[in-house]
Amino acid sequence: MNKKIELQDLGLKDYKQTWDYQEQLFKTIVDAKIKNRQDDTAIETNNYFLFVEHPHVYTLGKSGDASNMLLNEAQLNEKGATFYKINRGGDITYHGPGQIVGYPILDLDNFFTDIHKYLRLLEEMIILTLAEYGLKAERSEGETGVWLDVNTPFARKICAMGVRASRWVTMHGFALNVNANLGYFDNIIPCGIRGKAVTSLNVELGVDAVNEEKVKEKLLKHFAQLFEAEFVQ
Repeated sequence: MNKKIELQDLGLKDYKQTWDYQEQLFKTIVDAKIKNRQDDTAIETNNYFLFVEHPHVYTLGKSGDASNMLLNEAQLNEKGATFYKINRGGDITYHGPGQIVGYPILDLDNFFTDIHKYLRLLEEMIILTLAEYGLKAERSEGETGVWLDVNTPFARKICAMGVRASRWVTMHGFALNVNANLGYFDNIIPCGIRGKAVTSLNVELGVDAVNEEKVKEKLLKHFAQLFEAEFVQ
């Protein structure tokens, strides 16, 4: 079991290019697992964790409702945004500058084979990180992701999640609003959930900007503890 995870920070990168890169890493791990089984060998598989920031983009999960996108193609162009239907779970979400996006591409055979546990640990990583900023973040029953003021009229989502898994290999991941322009969420029904707001860490702290590199450090610390993993570069 290989619990080392190769960390890559891609910086600002186009969504489609990043998606293609994820698929490439994902396929490499899946192919290695297939070959191991065919050859009856036990070669260790690799794990990756990608940090990235995307230009303005909306993505719709495979089970999502296209009507939750409120812009047509011309309006998307006016806002300098793109739109993709993709192969993760979940509905529609927004990615853009000021948002920390994380894509763990893991062979869960190296950790545990339980997708429900995987999602709950991703949520826990966010919850523990936000606690370091004095925020009480929580899960909302039946709604993947991380929220503030759950079960109140002021419930608001701060982190969206959507993953794909095949042969216990994961891709896609989470999007944490840190210094995000929340106006872009007005163009969709986020995650297909009506009547609930979206927020960002800087808004909650009442500051112009939060140091994103510090947030990443905290996320990685909690991820490593929760998954009993080691990051390498």
